[in-house]
Amino acid sequence: MSGRRTHNGKPAGKRLLVGVDTGGTFTDVVFVHGTRRGVCKVPSTPDDPARAVLAALRRTFGSQAPDVLTYGTTVATNAMLERRGAKTALVTTAGFEDVLEIGRQDRPRLYDLEPTRPQPIVPRSLRMGVDERMCFDGGVDKPVDPEEIESLAQRLEKAGVESVALCLLHAHVNPAHEKSIAAALRSHGFPVSVSHEICPEPGEYERSSTTSVNAYVLPAVARHLRRLAKESRAARFRVMQSNGGAIGVGIAAREPIRTMLSGPAGGVAEAAAVAARAGFHRVITLDMGGTSTDVAFVDGDLPRRPVTEIGGLPVCTPCVDIHTVGAGGGSIAFVDEGGALRVGP
Repeated sequence: MSGRRTHNGKPAGKRLLVGVDTGGTFTDVVFVHGTRRGVCKVPSTPDDPARAVLAALRRTFGSQAPDVLTYGTTVATNAMLERRGAKTALVTTAGFEDVLEIGRQDRPRLYDLEPTRPQPIVPRSLRMGVDERMCFDGGVDKPVDPEEIESLAQRLEKAGVESVALCLLHAHVNPAHEKSIAAALRSHGFPVSVSHEICPEPGEYERSSTTSVNAYVLPAVARHLRRLAKESRAARFRVMQSNGGAIGVGIAAREPIRTMLSGPAGGVAEAAAVAARAGFHRVITLDMGGTSTDVAFVDGDLPRRPVTEIGGLPVCTPCVDIHTVGAGGGSIAFVDEGGALRVGP
């Protein structure tokens, strides 16, 4: 009787399983191949994260291609934190162009006399309204005018827009208008992130913010993942999600918002799995890298929250509940001018 075989025909025990995590300081590779297990650590290459990953794979496996490669990435997070995303436009219902800037009335620092708000990732000049309206119950109050959308596409082209976030009022109830506008803009070659797919929930600010962030990081993440999937030659390439699961390259390239906490989530998921195998189900996980340290509390299941904040902006995507401090193995401790001990970055 033959042993269990996988989708590519290899016996399960013969597959080369590889995990890769790109951090701010090091890129780590862990592999299992039959009875063999090993690790490889190389310096990260922030200017081109794929270079370190491919170098680590070549150093460890030579020309052998992985059967399964699971990848934890920080490309989306870094693009947001460093504001190095694509030139993005927000297309929304006329009259709601400033939702991104108005936000909510909460004040994170209540007694700050000079509070500052994070700058919107889409400037006012690229927040464009469409004269349409969907009612709260999904009924159409004002239909989309195809000629207006054609004119809008020309404006986007003239502005040199690289990615479009489409977020219409009440689209989470009835996405018909979003679908028709997205199809028209895609026919002009624009990558379009639509809110009823990215964040199908009420709350115009959070939905607009989440969709805009997805559009902002999409081109860089899509290029990076597709290049890695091709050059790694992995038979199956998976990307860690912020919620501790994994998805294929196609989904991750369309919805990079899911990978915002890709690397840290993988660390918590594996730490919880190791602890469970040892008989511990209530554990504190600690993942120290070169530049930051991630801590989580696991009580049976992975701790998750529905909303997180990246670069001061709300992102509505399920993620592992992780607390991060900006101090890691490579952080420098020093005494400042006032005699206080400081650590980091």
